Amino acid sequence: MSDPRPHAPPRPRPPRTMPAWMSGDQGRYRPTPERPLRGKEARAMQPDAHFELHRHAWAQVAYCASGVIQVNVQDAPQGHEVTYRVPPSRAVWIAPGALHSVTVLELAELHTLYMDASVVPAGWQRSRAMAVSPLLRELLLALEHAEAGEREQRLAALALLEIADAQVQTLGVPLPRADGGDKRLRALCEAVIQSPAERGTLADWARAVGASERTAARLFRDELGTSYQHWRQQAVLAHALPLLARGTPVGQVAAACGYASESAFSAMFRAALGQSPSSFRARGA
Repeated sequence: MSDPRPHAPPRPRPPRTMPAWMSGDQGRYRPTPERPLRGKEARAMQPDAHFELHRHAWAQVAYCASGVIQVNVQDAPQGHEVTYRVPPSRAVWIAPGALHSVTVLELAELHTLYMDASVVPAGWQRSRAMAVSPLLRELLLALEHAEAGEREQRLAALALLEIADAQVQTLGVPLPRADGGDKRLRALCEAVIQSPAERGTLADWARAVGASERTAARLFRDELGTSYQHWRQQAVLAHALPLLARGTPVGQVAAACGYASESAFSAMFRAALGQSPSSFRARGA
């Protein structure tokens, strides 16, 4: 009989770090009050490509036309980090000044939109994942090639309306900060995210990182403001949504998330998001 305990946290493969000049902090794409939205030309990004932790004075929308990226964000108003796994038809909005990094998980066509702080919607001090409507997708593409002038202004005004009205998605999973958070809790969270099909208990995961179940439960409350059960559900949903958005059959997604039956997974999904996984899949595929 196989050991039911989760495996020790795997050692991640070192990412291929992109040089600093590719981080986007360049005058060529810098937004201004006069040109508040600037689209950065799309790039084909190889798996494991990585943009190191950085920040800039403007907001950013990171969108993939294909592939999957992982975006880690440290928002100023909160004490923890949030990791997003972003499939096509979804994007991550990053607030001005927020520390963030990007890792490519699958060969991706990455599109970037920079937004001047003067036009950031009220109350958007934190990052969020959002759905990209067909109209917003076309606007993002158009802004990448727009010249300064009336046409760019009209495209930008419509894009701002679409961004402000975009549906927020449950793709974010809180993590302890890499620079100051508890290293055991960080290792536990990363291990669960990397092995979402493992159904180990909190005691099992805690043992794998050298902590007691009681200590791990306290760390979840103190550092992330949640219970392990609720946090794991967020991690499972963050793993499931990109799969569903790419059209993966619900039964395969359920198995990839550690569920023995499609019905049990569907019941959890509906309770958490108010819709069935098949309906989400139909809209995202």
